[in-house]
Amino acid sequence: MHGGGTAHAQRGHTCSATDKRFIETASTNMTALGVWADGYKSGDIGAAEVVKESRDAAKRVEYVRPLDPSLRLSQRLIGSMFREYGQAVALGAKAKTSAGEHMNRAYGLAGFARQVLVDAKPALAKRGCSVDPLL
Repeated sequence: MHGGGTAHAQRGHTCSATDKRFIETASTNMTALGVWADGYKSGDIGAAEVVKESRDAAKRVEYVRPLDPSLRLSQRLIGSMFREYGQAVALGAKAKTSAGEHMNRAYGLAGFARQVLVDAKPALAKRGCSVDPLL
């Protein structure tokens, strides 16, 4: 059997260019989510646009492949959060009562992602990656 170290999953923290790109992409999309949410609440942005933007944000966040295990986990959580938020807005626009369940999931996923990032923050900072834009 021939195999270099690349066959094994990396367990330690990293701060690759891809990791930095993920932090930037996720941060930009999280900021945009706040703008969409505010616009939706004020009536300046329609539900269909918010749903589309939420789904697109999930795809953008999941497109970048961070190497760091904590960033990979937060990536999955943030992508799922965007999808749940979009689903909540879609159902809320149709006056369905289950919108609250999806919104609660979105907030829960955001909280889990935040905790993963808070826990990884010191180790990532030592390697040159700041997750502050995501917190």
